[in-house]
Amino acid sequence: MVMRRRRPVMRAAMMGGAGYYAGKKMQEGRQQDAYRDARLDEVESQQAAAAPAAAAPAGAVPDSTIETLKQLAQLHDQGVLTDDEFAAQKRKLLGG
Repeated sequence: MVMRRRRPVMRAAMMGGAGYYAGKKMQEGRQQDAYRDARLDEVESQQAAAAPAAAAPAGAVPDSTIETLKQLAQLHDQGVLTDDEFAAQKRKLLGG
């Protein structure tokens, strides 16, 4: 009679333990998903913040190049540079 009574108790303990373990694993998975989602959100926000600062309009020329072109234009206007020399320097600066 003791054996009959013991089996249902053991079965209940096993089922309860298995349920606890499964629930614990599900919770760990949810925490990992939440952590991964938070990291992705953080990376996306960093990229969004960096994108406007890094993105320059297509064809934009840096300020130093513009200053150099102005100096070359002054030298050309003064007659120090010929038309061909000015055009060659301009092409070299603009990468053309």
